[in-house]
Amino acid sequence: MSEFRTLDLHMHTTVSDGTDTPEQLLACVKNAGLDLFSVTDHDSIKGCEHILANLASGDPAFVTGVEFTCRDELGKYHILGYGYDPESAPVREVAEAGHRFRIRKTVARLDYLEKEFGIKFSEEDLAALFSQDNPGKPHIGILLVRYGYAQTISEAFSVYLDRIHFRSEYVRPETAISGILQSGGIPVLAHPVYGSGRERIVGDELALRVRRLMGFGLQGLETYYGGIPEDLLGQTLSLSERFGLYATAGSDYHGRNKTVRLGETGLPERKQWSDGLRRFLKEVPIRSKEASETIVNGNCSERNGDTN
Repeated sequence: MSEFRTLDLHMHTTVSDGTDTPEQLLACVKNAGLDLFSVTDHDSIKGCEHILANLASGDPAFVTGVEFTCRDELGKYHILGYGYDPESAPVREVAEAGHRFRIRKTVARLDYLEKEFGIKFSEEDLAALFSQDNPGKPHIGILLVRYGYAQTISEAFSVYLDRIHFRSEYVRPETAISGILQSGGIPVLAHPVYGSGRERIVGDELALRVRRLMGFGLQGLETYYGGIPEDLLGQTLSLSERFGLYATAGSDYHGRNKTVRLGETGLPERKQWSDGLRRFLKEVPIRSKEASETIVNGNCSERNGDTN
């Protein structure tokens, strides 16, 4: 079996909170020389639909992706879904639910800014905000910077937007996992050691969360992640091996909205990749133009803080 040499399975477009359109991101992926990639926009599969419509012969192989923002009694999770059928109703229904929650949170944040700080944006800017596929904290943060209320998006979060909290305006993790599984996909916990904001989840607490999600059908952990310290990487790798879970690798690229670069996943040399990652690449449904845009196995030719 031939193997991929370079990959990035976690990136965002303008469909959620990235700064590259799906078409621009595809061009960046090709320029970066990636062999395999996935678009994982928050609570939306529209970016993947754009990528599938624009894949051409010779382009990198592609895995459909999504990142659902979830919360339950133990806290917040980001659940990645890979290799699902984008025409399948269950995953589309979860995305639609996530979108509704995002709109409600956006309205609540704007109301909070006006009530607590007297901050109002122009009708033109509000119309542009709600014209986004999935408006969220980063979009409001950009407005706060543009209006001079903060110097950076990070400051906009800490001074304003992180002061309002939501307990129920999220998809539950079991709902997200079920929708992914019913649509033929593989559910994976994104950046497992990073919770909400500056929260770090390690040790027994991390194992407890992973076991809980496995009870709902979780199948993998995003072990390799851009900028993750070696000790935290070791914890996620150890858990994936201990529980027999898939391992994935992603940069969490957002274009200009984050400093991380495309393809910056922290992966070691290919010969050192974990068995969990090799199993994932063998078993996840992968699409390519050469396969007439049908779903194929991973046996294909060889060929980078919290925002919700």
